[in-house]
Amino acid sequence: MNPTCSSLLACGILGLAAALPAQAAYPERPVKVVVAFTAGGTTDKLTRSVSDKLGQQLSESFIVENRPGAGGNIGTEYVVRSDPDGYTLIVDSVGPIAVNPSLGKLSYDPLTDLVPIVQIATVPNVLVVPPTLPVKDFAGFLEYAKSKKSLNYGSTGVGTSSHLSSFLLMQEVGVPDATHIPYKGADAINDLMAGRLDFMFATAPSVMGQIRSGKLRALAVSTSARSPSLPELPTVAESGFAGFDAGSWFGFFAPKNTPAEVIATINKGVNTALPDLHEQLLAEGANPVGGSPEDFGRFTRAEYEKWKKILQQADVKAQ
Repeated sequence: MNPTCSSLLACGILGLAAALPAQAAYPERPVKVVVAFTAGGTTDKLTRSVSDKLGQQLSESFIVENRPGAGGNIGTEYVVRSDPDGYTLIVDSVGPIAVNPSLGKLSYDPLTDLVPIVQIATVPNVLVVPPTLPVKDFAGFLEYAKSKKSLNYGSTGVGTSSHLSSFLLMQEVGVPDATHIPYKGADAINDLMAGRLDFMFATAPSVMGQIRSGKLRALAVSTSARSPSLPELPTVAESGFAGFDAGSWFGFFAPKNTPAEVIATINKGVNTALPDLHEQLLAEGANPVGGSPEDFGRFTRAEYEKWKKILQQADVKAQ
């Protein structure tokens, strides 16, 4: 008998263990990270920054793939239908997760068909106007909006926080007939700068450069608290519309049944990356968050319930 084995059973177990291949550590091949919006937008920028850091940490490529359309539903559904092996993930946002389910019937349930991994950041929506618009501040904008018989605003799509921030503000101001012009992605900003739109709520990272260069004028932020990136701007809430809060947020999700070790690895990686990206994200207008999968799960469910109530009261439908 092998002197290192105390019994035939022990020898058998040792022999079986030696015959089994060692389980490879995740990831052992490139990981696809889907963005359900066009390249160059806020979701895309944040995803690429964090994915680069993950690739450095885990010595494997995290390849960003844009699958835009239907307000983020197309890319989100693609990930829902993907193999839950950890090699197809998505960085998603408030629209596909918390808003779109209340705008119309979806072929999936974001609360049960996706697993929250970690929140990357929150992002205020900034009320921006072209410099040719004859307003200098938020109070002036309100007066202008009330005096105009026709007013139009752009968004990055129906049901996005960009759309809903403007819709809710126009309801509050008493200009419910303002015309909404949805765009497929960030092209709305170009039309805004050209004066073809009167105003827009845009995510801060998508317009920080234009604000600093004077190509757009920033008037207010949509979040309940002022933005650390734009502390000089008032919130809509503090400007006479108490309770107004319509910011954006972004985070990693995986298809349901994705192994727990994958969730843990990505969560740890993002939480490790965010301190290194802190100053960069703030400069771009995003507020880093991080936290556990459970934290993000509670947050997304609360956002889902919040927007469901708002949309039912406002009777907003998909266009």
